[in-house]
Amino acid sequence: MEVETVSSQTQKESGSLPPKPQFEPLKAHEMSDGRVQFRKVSVPPHRYSPLKKAWMDIYTPVYEQMKIDIRMNLKARRVELKTRPDTPDISNLQRCADFVHAFMLGFDVIDAIALLRIDELYVESFEIKDVKTLRGEHLSRAIGRLSGKGGKTKFTIENATKTRIVIADTKIHILGSFASIKIARDSLCSLILGSPAGKVYSKLRAVSARLAERF
Repeated sequence: MEVETVSSQTQKESGSLPPKPQFEPLKAHEMSDGRVQFRKVSVPPHRYSPLKKAWMDIYTPVYEQMKIDIRMNLKARRVELKTRPDTPDISNLQRCADFVHAFMLGFDVIDAIALLRIDELYVESFEIKDVKTLRGEHLSRAIGRLSGKGGKTKFTIENATKTRIVIADTKIHILGSFASIKIARDSLCSLILGSPAGKVYSKLRAVSARLAERF
């Protein structure tokens, strides 16, 4: 004990602690011990032709801006993504995977690309049967209520809540922020349960006004 006290005293007398080491920030590939990370997104049959047409629009931001390698595996019918040594951030890989997945769900490239550029954007999916069990013509009418005449109802909900909605048969996908998705989902659920569009619009007006005040 005596020896320790003496050494601590001498350290205080001598001045201060040794200088802090200066380390350069690790690069993305160094964080994962140099291992290459992969993500695979399967392509459903009905999105194969749209993917062919929009391939360059998907490839350019992923490869050039996010610095992630991307290729289409024709045999396995899936899009494969992997990190490379100059990838600035490891989270870019997951962002790109989310972007490609959003396109596969039916969102336009212009809308889905927001997932690469804006933080805290999500895609939420649910089915009509999760809200209410409907069959036959009742189900068809519910889908009709969701989209409205010429897609009017869907566009109104999208514009009021700042979201994007895809209605693919009985599946519904919503792209937006957490709060916006909640409002859009509540409106869609009301329509599925049988509320008339006018009632949903008036509720949306009140909620979107409240949201505008908050921000």
